[in-house]
Amino acid sequence: MGLAKTEMFTEIDQLIKTLNTETITVQRKAALQPLTDFIQGKVSKNQTIRLNFICTHNSRRSHLTQVWAQTMAYYFNIKNVFCYSGGTEATALFPMVAETLVNSGFKINPISKNENPVYSIKYADTEHPIIGFSKKLDDAFNPTSGFAAIMTCSQADGGCPFIAGAEKRIPITFEDPKAFDNTPQQAEKYTERSLQIATELYYIFSQINA
Repeated sequence: MGLAKTEMFTEIDQLIKTLNTETITVQRKAALQPLTDFIQGKVSKNQTIRLNFICTHNSRRSHLTQVWAQTMAYYFNIKNVFCYSGGTEATALFPMVAETLVNSGFKINPISKNENPVYSIKYADTEHPIIGFSKKLDDAFNPTSGFAAIMTCSQADGGCPFIAGAEKRIPITFEDPKAFDNTPQQAEKYTERSLQIATELYYIFSQINA
């Protein structure tokens, strides 16, 4: 396991230090284990790690998992990790997702403004930004082979039993914060889901022997 990088934005670094992996149940850890094993297998062979996080609309959970996975790889100094996201259909990155990430310390800037905006999402000044926008899982932006497909919602998990080009298909599903859209609990529930995702990805990357 590597050491945390000092270039990471302070607010994100401080948030990561508050995450408590003891909140993860034994059953949930068992669900996370296949992704840990995939990453460890690639690290042990000094191979590139490509992770494509997939949800139905590529608007909420798949973006949160993509961003936090890339961030945790950097935090634990796991090299050659490239995180992507996709959906069974393209919509748009939901604004509350971007707001939630900003509140966690990420710096987000729109690269293009249209019905499906493209965002630059940064966790450190010196690192390449994560490019966030909604796309289908087989979009040209995403890898076509040699990747793990992580199914982040039960609908995509059930509807996509086969992911073309995926080396491994791993279901790690999360409850959809969309259920709380336009309610007084919206911001709280998006933060709650983001922190769950951050905690579980922290746990996964903390297990890796680099």
